[in-house]
Amino acid sequence: MRLSSLASRLFNVEKQEAPAVLAGLLMFFLLFAGYFMLRPVRETMGLAGGVRNLQWLFTGTFVATLAVLPLFGWLASKAQRRRILPWTYGFFTLNLLAFAAGMAWQPDNPWVARAFYIWLSVFNMLTISLAWSVLADVFSSAQAKRLFALMAAGASLGGLAGPVLGTLLVGPLGHSGLLALSALMLAGSAVAGLALQRWRNLHPRAPDEAFTRSQPLGGNPLSGATAVFRSPYLLGIATFVILLATANTFLYFEQARLVEATFPDKVQQTQVFGIIDIVVQSLALLTQFFLTGRIAQRLGVSVLLVAVPLVIAAGFLWLALAPVFAVLAVVMVVRRAGEYALVRPGREMLYTSVSPEQKYKAKNFIDTVVYRGGDAVSGWVKHGIDLLAGQPAVAMLIGSLFALVWAGNGLLLGRSQKRLEAKHEDAFANPRSPDKTENLA
Repeated sequence: MRLSSLASRLFNVEKQEAPAVLAGLLMFFLLFAGYFMLRPVRETMGLAGGVRNLQWLFTGTFVATLAVLPLFGWLASKAQRRRILPWTYGFFTLNLLAFAAGMAWQPDNPWVARAFYIWLSVFNMLTISLAWSVLADVFSSAQAKRLFALMAAGASLGGLAGPVLGTLLVGPLGHSGLLALSALMLAGSAVAGLALQRWRNLHPRAPDEAFTRSQPLGGNPLSGATAVFRSPYLLGIATFVILLATANTFLYFEQARLVEATFPDKVQQTQVFGIIDIVVQSLALLTQFFLTGRIAQRLGVSVLLVAVPLVIAAGFLWLALAPVFAVLAVVMVVRRAGEYALVRPGREMLYTSVSPEQKYKAKNFIDTVVYRGGDAVSGWVKHGIDLLAGQPAVAMLIGSLFALVWAGNGLLLGRSQKRLEAKHEDAFANPRSPDKTENLA
């Protein structure tokens, strides 16, 4: 009993929430462990085509995302909300098994490598976005501030375990074996997602919630996109994501340039990417367990959304003055750890006070099409700046300006979320219809 009370105080979890938090941790752990086993391989495959061609892979990823969006929109319109995640994850599990067979058959085929790079980039965005949609659907805004970062720690644990498993198992299993193991983990993540849905049905926030959660969202396959353009709040989130993607892409291209120049051997490149992943996930894990939830509760969502962009603005200036790998490594670690521990939980808290359709469809549109569109456009912008300026420092200075605008956007979003949260809680306290939050955003 005392141990349970200590754990509750340490992690800020109420007793009845413990099963849901464990299910959320497991869902993210299995999803990220499977993904991060394959991520260093993807990065090496991206470099194999040449740093100067990365913008083409980013463009291909954006086009593939556009092709997938209507398919997901159709599923989200027709399926029960609790079935959207397992059906989507089941589809991607079959994809992974198909790639495993392809790599076993033709391990050195460059087109298989390019297709896998693009596919994994789409898979990454869609599956992670959907996992967060489930959390935003299952938990209230107040619970999200306490629990989102704790469950996201499962992602950091998976991000630590994945590279280790990949390093140990790639020899005996090969790339095709790693893909098959990742498929098994993805299936387990789907089971954990179902457990979260069952927990909410057993602990409803409103008398009719179990019924409404069993109904399809309805609408058309593109209603997520139209919902974003109708809502100033969602447009603000989309702008935040574009600015985030721009900062990340500028740093990603600089990382590729400096890693290629510093470590010409492909084995060393994969090892460097793996080490960076391990350091990032370790720092993110500590922050998620002990700091993020308390920061959100006491200081608000705005702090989570603003702190990292300000630090990254300073990091861009540092890189402009000292464009070496050691500086890049520090900035990349801070950026990625901060994004996992602060920005991502804060960004997902923004969705807890919008309608169910917006949580799944509009959120998915923002997290996939908008994000990958920002990737593609900023990739060409970075490439153009480098060609015209001839000096990487120029792109870093421009990146610093983008990061400052990103911070300002985050501040405005945090204030909007606070107002929307009050309206949302009032809607649940004074129910008017089964779809109480439809027009809040």
